[in-house]
Amino acid sequence: DYELCEEWGHLYPVPREDLINLHREHLFHLLEMGDMEKAMQLLQRIEDPGVCLAIGEQCLDQHPNLAASHFLADYLTAHFYASLTTARRNEIQALYIGSKVLLTLPELSRVNYIHLSSRPLLMLEQLLMNMKVDWVAVAVQTLHQLIAGQEIGFTVEDIDNLLSKYAEKALNFPFTLKEKRS
Repeated sequence: DYELCEEWGHLYPVPREDLINLHREHLFHLLEMGDMEKAMQLLQRIEDPGVCLAIGEQCLDQHPNLAASHFLADYLTAHFYASLTTARRNEIQALYIGSKVLLTLPELSRVNYIHLSSRPLLMLEQLLMNMKVDWVAVAVQTLHQLIAGQEIGFTVEDIDNLLSKYAEKALNFPFTLKEKRS
């Protein structure tokens, strides 16, 4: 049905908003089905970059599944970096990085952290509080690779400070050890 509507849009004048709605729903459907290849083909068929940007942002704002969010954040950053405001750019990059970190976690555990996908530092802190040290190691390695040389609202130093804070707390004993004397 989407493809039929798209063909109809080529034959007859369709208001811009209706065209955006059609493509957005089609893209969202493809992403929810997990067909990233057809989603990319759809985005490439759209000739107007303004329409393409609007569709991508609106789909991302609908909070699709993890893989779809990752795909959209990557696409928007790669193709429309200069067109985005600084705040929106940081938001999309944080979502991209957060979704990438989530993808490093075991599949069954992702659901517990998906609500933090747009806040990677908070996700890292949650993992630390939950004593998921092995997961934190992989997450930190991933974060270091992704944020090297990028401006995304936090730095490697912020990650290191967070790790230092929790390492200090782990070594803080609330009681004193008493020696047994004979």
